[in-house]
Amino acid sequence: MSDDKKQFCRPKVPDGHAFRVTTRQKEIVLGQVFVGYETTWEPIQKEVPYTTPKEP
Repeated sequence: MSDDKKQFCRPKVPDGHAFRVTTRQKEIVLGQVFVGYETTWEPIQKEVPYTTPKEP
């Protein structure tokens, strides 16, 4: 075997965009095999402030 050992490094993955979801790769650490991903969901419903109903 050769004495030159190259450390395995994951390639940088572009952001993934789908309907209401974005997936982004976390920071790459040299020598680590597993790289985490963070998923961001867009809200499906809008929040509306509560207003009291009118009195009859």
